[in-house]
Amino acid sequence: MATVREGSKTVLMVVDVQVGVMRESWDASRIIGNVSRVVDRARAQGVSVIWVQHSDDQLAFGSPEWQWVPELVPAQGEPLIHKHFNSSFEATALDEELAKLGTTRIALAGAATNWCIRATAYGALDRGYDLTLIKDAHTTGTMELDDGVKIEAANIIQELNIAMTWLSYPGRVTGTATAEDVEFSNAAGDASR
Repeated sequence: MATVREGSKTVLMVVDVQVGVMRESWDASRIIGNVSRVVDRARAQGVSVIWVQHSDDQLAFGSPEWQWVPELVPAQGEPLIHKHFNSSFEATALDEELAKLGTTRIALAGAATNWCIRATAYGALDRGYDLTLIKDAHTTGTMELDDGVKIEAANIIQELNIAMTWLSYPGRVTGTATAEDVEFSNAAGDASR
């Protein structure tokens, strides 16, 4: 069992809201707007914002596609984590950065829902953090399977929102909240579940 973290220090984690990722994502403009709104609220409340940026063979480090979308720019001094795997925790300094900040709760936004957001959410819970998924501030693309079946992006997003609303871990709190309603002082749940 993971160590359950004591305290109530929340961070906002923004994952992979990059040009090449968002170009393929459902309702990208609205989601980027919601992420931007949450970042502004977090900063205004003195909540740390951690930026996680992905690179791999399809998203080359330093390329135009790798850059943050123009609407989102990390502020000077905000932590930036570079990753090469779906989970923001794997082979990165994220755990160390969260420890320096005294983090116990993570509010999570970004892309892609079914890959990096899901892996990061479960990674956070496995490491003892409470988690709030900002349910209207993450997105992905529609999946077309080899047999012709399509899994619509909106359904992928809805499924993860449902999972994070009802998921149960010992000693941890999971939940969802909208970009408008997320409470950083108590980011671990949505009273309207």
